[in-house]
Amino acid sequence: MELYSFIFSTPFELLLATLFIIGVLKFVAVVHHAYFYWRDKGVPYQPDSLGSLVTSWKLFLRRLTFADYCLYIYNYFPDAKYFGTVFWTDLSTPAVLLRDPELIKDVSVKDFEYFHDHRGFLDERIDPLVGKNMFSLRGDRWREMRNTLSRSFTASKMKIMFDLISKCSSEFVNYLVDHPELCDNVETKQIFRRYTTDVITTAAFSISVNSMKDQNNEFYMRGIEISKSFSGPLAMFKFIFLLAYPRFAKLLGMTGFFSPSTSEFFKRIVGETIRTREEQGIVKPDMMHLLMQAQDKDGPINHKMTLDDIVSQAFIFFLAGFETSSTLMCFVAHELAVNPDIQNRLREEVQQYLAEGEMSYESLSKMTYMDMVISETLRKYPPVIFIDRLCTKSYELPPSKPGYKSLIVESNSVMMIPVYGLHRDPKYFPNPDKFDPERFSEENKDNIVPYTYLPFGLGPRKCIANRFALMETKILVAHLLQKFILKRTEKTVEPVVFDKKEFNMQPEGGFWIGLEKRETS
Repeated sequence: MELYSFIFSTPFELLLATLFIIGVLKFVAVVHHAYFYWRDKGVPYQPDSLGSLVTSWKLFLRRLTFADYCLYIYNYFPDAKYFGTVFWTDLSTPAVLLRDPELIKDVSVKDFEYFHDHRGFLDERIDPLVGKNMFSLRGDRWREMRNTLSRSFTASKMKIMFDLISKCSSEFVNYLVDHPELCDNVETKQIFRRYTTDVITTAAFSISVNSMKDQNNEFYMRGIEISKSFSGPLAMFKFIFLLAYPRFAKLLGMTGFFSPSTSEFFKRIVGETIRTREEQGIVKPDMMHLLMQAQDKDGPINHKMTLDDIVSQAFIFFLAGFETSSTLMCFVAHELAVNPDIQNRLREEVQQYLAEGEMSYESLSKMTYMDMVISETLRKYPPVIFIDRLCTKSYELPPSKPGYKSLIVESNSVMMIPVYGLHRDPKYFPNPDKFDPERFSEENKDNIVPYTYLPFGLGPRKCIANRFALMETKILVAHLLQKFILKRTEKTVEPVVFDKKEFNMQPEGGFWIGLEKRETS
């Protein structure tokens, strides 16, 4: 008793010490399991040394960027087609990191029936906002939701949405023209998030918002709150804790990754939209209408869609547009600012196709150099670092390299596809740090090895909204180049150094450029 009083002054300190010891023992057990699991399989494996464990901990402690970690693990066995490791967010789950493009094709396309699900992040019983969205859904429920939402992103729907998005872009750029005091030093992430807010609310909810004029509108402020959930040292810990110990998290009162107010906001917006449209018989060509139609279906095949299902799809579309699309725009603007020759050539193309009048869906689709610039931006800065696929039934992989035997991948193992590593591999993309749109020219693009360029994923689970994201980005770039010259400033970070504290790729200090108004006749 005296010893207890000497070491621990309160029962709470004893509880913390006990939890810490349990955590250390759990970690040691997990590492021991991973080490012997892959060693016994007879394949190259990581972690196989103290150095690899130290590197993994640097990632969790925010001493290493996620992008650098991807390069480290991708190059761990440079002569292997694949190797064994553990899933980065769940150290107890065996994972196979695929390096060979042919195997990536097999897993993602050819043998998709073995790998049709993602690992999943949060249990829908803990966090329906995250757990019920299309990315997290599995099996038949995923297929039904995919079929429902695919109709939102057909070529005909893109044409319908074009004018609405172009209007958002014009209003955004004209606001900057009318407020030159904002343009000398612009943190593009801040302003492009406002543009994507306007686009998302228009496309998903048919709600008109002008976030440059209405600086504190609820959609934009909610987006900022959501994005902050991914920042800071506790964000990754919370994410992994919810993934690894969902029941314990629920007992502790952790209701989800995002704040309860975020969930309530989207429930309110979606609920009000549905109620208004049903009462007034309103039909609009947007994602919400398709989800409402699916809600009315029920039967032996169709899963009865609830309000939570609809809210979750609206939320993930909002999150992807607000954060991922705006980040793509930031990197495009950055590369144009630091490469004025590329910017001038792209501006000439834009002016060529807009010389006869307003921008149209058809004129935008003819801008081949625009495609090249956006494609190279996605290569250098892909929206996702890794792609994962969950093995749903036993699958045999060929030998990883000469002298090794074939591997039977067991059900519930995870296949990891290192997108960033592939995109930065000089074997596939020479001088990978150079921004070179010519890689995607008509003469050169056929030289790209299939399944090494994967900015939106691949196969049936490829990002459903990739055409939408590309269209809204191209429209914005075209309008910006018409009115402004993009320039580097003293705050522009070049070459880009990624911020270790941020989960997503972002330069240290932010995305800074200058906007100089062009003299137009």
